[in-house]
Amino acid sequence: MRPTGPRMNERIRITPVRLIDENGEQAGIVETPDALRQARDLGLDLVEMAADSRPPVCRIIDYGRYKYEQAKKDKANKAKTKVSELKEVRLGRSMKIDPHDIGIRMKQAKKFLLEGHKVQIVMQFRGREMAHRERGNERMRGIIADLEELGKLETHPRMAGRRMSVILGPDKRKIEAYRRKMVKEGKKTEEQDEELAKQMAAIAKADEAADLTEINEGSDQPTDATDATDATDATESPAETPKDVEETTKSADSNDS
Repeated sequence: MRPTGPRMNERIRITPVRLIDENGEQAGIVETPDALRQARDLGLDLVEMAADSRPPVCRIIDYGRYKYEQAKKDKANKAKTKVSELKEVRLGRSMKIDPHDIGIRMKQAKKFLLEGHKVQIVMQFRGREMAHRERGNERMRGIIADLEELGKLETHPRMAGRRMSVILGPDKRKIEAYRRKMVKEGKKTEEQDEELAKQMAAIAKADEAADLTEINEGSDQPTDATDATDATDATESPAETPKDVEETTKSADSNDS
């Protein structure tokens, strides 16, 4: 198997090399066998750090420890790199939502923006609320104005069936300014608010229960147009009484005579 990683020790064929000693100091241009001898005397490795340079740059280090430290740095850098996601925040199941609940959901949206995520705000219209969509537009404008303190509008409000939605993305400059303002005022940002997590968990649980109730109520309704028609006919057409049968029989006998 072909060795991977930088050339080291006897695999370094070019001579001379520009040497960096065990203390990280420049040792000048050194013949490769001499550099390797110094590394061996210290119980360390001679590692080629810049192969394309002429002469190549080599360093005397403990290569095993060096690889370990590099892996730690790479892991730390990866942890700092946040993956942006699209987070959905629903404003309840209809326009009839308590202002206090809206406030909590807006805090959640700000938390997502502070964490570097995009946010989709969704507002649901039910029944006759579709006839008053201007109220929904007005509410959505207020929400956008509130969230633009941290983000930027990416899609304007649009309707899809009974749902109105809008997407905002994080704005790094605004977020940094917001963080400085909160620190100056001695306040916590939404991502530091431990109470917010509890409030959102309670709201999510209530939304889930409401959705389940709606599904159950829907299952009680006729699922087929024929079923609905049969149910209507059964309601509107009462069963014949014995008297009705007798009158029908007499009418038939008169016609025969």
